[in-house]
Amino acid sequence: MKPLLGILGRMVLNVPVADVQCDEIWGFIQKKEAHRHPWEENDESIGDAYCFIAIERKSKLVLNFALGRRNQATTDVFIEGLRAATAPRRFQVTTDGFQPYISAIDTTLSDRADYGTLIKVYAAPRESKQRYSPADVVEAVPKPVLGNPDRERICTSHVERHNLTMRMQIRRLTRLTNAFPKKWENHWAALALHFAWYNLVRIHRTIRVTPAMEAGLTDHIWTIRELLEAT
Repeated sequence: MKPLLGILGRMVLNVPVADVQCDEIWGFIQKKEAHRHPWEENDESIGDAYCFIAIERKSKLVLNFALGRRNQATTDVFIEGLRAATAPRRFQVTTDGFQPYISAIDTTLSDRADYGTLIKVYAAPRESKQRYSPADVVEAVPKPVLGNPDRERICTSHVERHNLTMRMQIRRLTRLTNAFPKKWENHWAALALHFAWYNLVRIHRTIRVTPAMEAGLTDHIWTIRELLEAT
């Protein structure tokens, strides 16, 4: 597990933010977790590989990502990277109900973050949807956790929409694919390249510029050549 490095690691530092949303997206390396052999149980380069993402709601800027197991260790690394990416001023952060976020944010961001969670309640999945589709959400409950978060801004919709963008544009994250990643290092590199392209090259339809421009990190739309030469 590594924080966002390379060109974005150098650019996305001390960024003033107001509203940050965090989430995790599931993937796997070589084989799904349930298919690992007994002698592979201690090999963390095989099996589940969750990508943790932090996005700023207004600018759409990806502030940090971390790749690892969905556990406390990966969460701690992810939130430490988020601290480095954000300016030392008050902002609000929202996550889902994953418990390791609470201790990580309390330890690392309690001096600057008002924190809330959005707990989703799901209906029982229909028989035809049990394998590949999530159950329907019947309720989303905002819950203040630390500081004084604005309940109206406790939301994960934007980062969840970004997860859809990732599944559509990163072939290795497409469901039911034979293009799944075979090596941990290559998967991490592919994700880092996607986030650099997303922040610096891709024009976001809502803000009509790139997220890096909206956040004031650059004054122009980067080209792919410029991106590759800068890495």
